[in-house]
Amino acid sequence: MKSIINFIRRNKIKSAVVLLTLVAYYFCLPKQLFKDPTATVITSQSDELLGALIADDGQWRFPASVSIPDKFKNCILLFEDEYFYKHPGFNPVSIFKALKENLGAGTVKRGGSTLTQQVIRLSRKGQSRTYFEKFIELILATRLEFRLSKDEILNLYASHAPFGGNVVGIDAASWRYFNRDASNLSWAESATLAVLPNAPSLIYPGNNQKLLLAKRNRLLKKLLNKGTIGKLTYELALAETLPQKPYPLPQIAPHLLQKIAQTHKGERVKTTIDFALQERSNAIAKQHHNHLKQNEIHNLSILVLDVKTREVLTYIGNSPTDKEHQNNVDIIDKPRSTGSILKPFLYAAMLDAGDLLPHTLVADVPTHYGTYQPQNYDQTFDGAVHANEALSRSLNVPIVRMLQEFGLSRFYHYLKALKLKDLTYDANHYGLSIILGGAESSLWDMCKSYAAMSSTLNHFNANSSQYYSNEFRQPIFNANQSVDFGTLTHEKEVFDAASIFLTYESMKQVNRPESDESWEYYDSSQEIAWKTGTSYGFRDAWAIGTTSDYVVGVWVGNADGEGRPGLVGVQTAAPILFEVFDLLPKSDWFAKPFDEMLEVNICKKSGYRASSICDDTELRFIQASGQKTQACPFHKLVHLDESERYQINSSCEATSNINSKPWFILPPLQAYYYKTKNPFYKPLPPYRSDCLESSEVSMQFIYPNQQSTIYLPKDFDGKTNDLILKLAHSKPELEVYWYLDDYYIGSTKDMHDMAILPSPGTYMVTVTDELGNELKHKITISE
Repeated sequence: MKSIINFIRRNKIKSAVVLLTLVAYYFCLPKQLFKDPTATVITSQSDELLGALIADDGQWRFPASVSIPDKFKNCILLFEDEYFYKHPGFNPVSIFKALKENLGAGTVKRGGSTLTQQVIRLSRKGQSRTYFEKFIELILATRLEFRLSKDEILNLYASHAPFGGNVVGIDAASWRYFNRDASNLSWAESATLAVLPNAPSLIYPGNNQKLLLAKRNRLLKKLLNKGTIGKLTYELALAETLPQKPYPLPQIAPHLLQKIAQTHKGERVKTTIDFALQERSNAIAKQHHNHLKQNEIHNLSILVLDVKTREVLTYIGNSPTDKEHQNNVDIIDKPRSTGSILKPFLYAAMLDAGDLLPHTLVADVPTHYGTYQPQNYDQTFDGAVHANEALSRSLNVPIVRMLQEFGLSRFYHYLKALKLKDLTYDANHYGLSIILGGAESSLWDMCKSYAAMSSTLNHFNANSSQYYSNEFRQPIFNANQSVDFGTLTHEKEVFDAASIFLTYESMKQVNRPESDESWEYYDSSQEIAWKTGTSYGFRDAWAIGTTSDYVVGVWVGNADGEGRPGLVGVQTAAPILFEVFDLLPKSDWFAKPFDEMLEVNICKKSGYRASSICDDTELRFIQASGQKTQACPFHKLVHLDESERYQINSSCEATSNINSKPWFILPPLQAYYYKTKNPFYKPLPPYRSDCLESSEVSMQFIYPNQQSTIYLPKDFDGKTNDLILKLAHSKPELEVYWYLDDYYIGSTKDMHDMAILPSPGTYMVTVTDELGNELKHKITISE
């Protein structure tokens, strides 16, 4: 150490020169050798290529690989730099031989560069190939050997070497010329690519094929002589043909590629996509697109989520249509009219709040809220229908009435808790039509919400009846990410587990498409909670389903919003949904969350908690919050004679002869429609003639609705048709007197229909029965 210090003191100038030289040598190599833009590349969860976007400079240049395949590694080392792992960045023997041959020929006949030097040359684009430049490359190559390992240098070369045309790097070259990953190349294919960087122009189709073939075969012969390959492998390799033209790169998930490129441009991203499932779902999408486009329906999207991990397994943003029909538009995250897809959320919210039991009867009768008049799809009414059936049959009128009863603001609060980002207005802006498609949401948010509900139920049953605090979170498609469900708590995030389970039980009963309608009779079938939706004007068709493991969502329509006849959820989206589910492993049905359920006595006919006079009951599990619902209001104790044909009372019969019996009675308007579809419904018997009748009667107008505007139709001959007023009476045998304003227009008995032909204007219709009960109804007649 002292001798070094003494030498520096005696030779200060020399020491300074050496020091400066060392500093210059240390800093001579740029920190980042290559700054070229790279392609955006996405792969599946098992590393299969899903697609790539060309780099900004128009080159197919993939991001640098971590490693290169062994076959290509053996080929490139043997062809370019056999002593790569032994030299310090340059090979003196090769340089001497090249210098001697070139000087003797008077021109450059041979290169003596190592792979390390070639990496430097590739990074120093456009430099002339002079001896001085070679000297600079040599210095930088030795410096690179200090910075990186040999394998890292080799990977840099393989990632940035030119392979002809606009193809750079082994990864892009293997796909462009052989349509497969570099790790799957044969010896002949690896040898072909190994000789190309040395003369990349040889790859052009039809040009220099003999020269390329000769170079490849010479390399294969060297591999044989070195013992790297056997004789049979060598002979088979010689028989392989050369690539004739570049292949297009795979586009298995093009819309996901575009989405990822927005935030990870120029990067290689490993996604959560299941490659086989994505490919088979693509085939389903193509098949249905070919069928749907015959009806001028051009777009569809499919999303598959893993409930447990919240990973995206399939992402089809649009059908394989053309540019004219917006094939580049990713519809998965675009807001569309929801149709009936929100109905299960209302059902779950009412269960969760304790305002409803699954089988509670709800009214299905003509309904009018100001100018808003909801209609069922088939334009008929059931009078009264069980709530779970209203959901499974997607009946509009009962659902709107349920929303009115529950409260628009309360329901909107639940929707906001689901984090639906496209609900940008307040509740009053949407009104009651929000439940029938008056709002917009995306397939992404809908699938996210159903996945969160399924996960909530799974976690509750798996974690000693506890919830996670962050269930309603975004799904992921980047394999390097993971979902944080938060912490365990006894507090639900949105819906309780019992309400979700009972909602899914109802959704499981939805009638499946014709091809799958007998699913329950096949062992291979699985239980699926699913729902369809159709927006107003037949613009959007939805189908979303869930099992305990997966959520599948499908949207069908036109990206430009054009409606088409037949664009209905159950006809167009549902068949796709079930075909995709058939690709997925069979899932067990959700476990019943007993800790949040109670077994109570339920009235079979009404679905309410059984009262003391309900005569037909059964034990059912309901959500714990449902215990506060009222007892059955439709069963009343009536007094009958021995034949049970007449009602009696103490005014006409001794108390000992009165037979008291529970009777299921619906309000008149509900009963009017209910009995047409329930032939066993029995109206109350009339009072016996010698008895004083009770004045407890009720009337309701069937048609028209309160304060409605009516347009009278005309016949083919131009004659205006009558307006038929219809009334439901709890005792139809009573005579009813009709008045239009203050003018008496007639009476009816048994069937309370009255025909009138008023002039345009506003009228008050008044009816009075023979017991003095009165009902008024305002109508407007328009031309």
